[in-house]
Amino acid sequence: MSRAVLLYVTAGSVREAEDLARGLLEKRLCACVNIFPGVRSFYWWEGRIESAEEAVLIVKTTPEQARAAREEIVKRHSYSCPCVLELSVAGGHEPFLEWIERETAKPG
Repeated sequence: MSRAVLLYVTAGSVREAEDLARGLLEKRLCACVNIFPGVRSFYWWEGRIESAEEAVLIVKTTPEQARAAREEIVKRHSYSCPCVLELSVAGGHEPFLEWIERETAKPG
């Protein structure tokens, strides 16, 4: 079983991305969030090709916290159908994986 999970999330603005990140961190649902501003997304929506500037979040968490983190993101997100994808991590730097586990095990 994977010891870490990455959640790939898009948000409508950097501010929303920061709010999502802080909310997850305060509840200890993740150990770290990276935010990439200024991402240009192209997608189908209601029968048309749309484009928008978004921010991408990479959320580092554990398999045990992933579901709660996904639910928290969807609950707080401004989109009616937010992109929240869970990616299992096959391996990584052992001290970093241990850090993720330690930080998400603490009470939030």
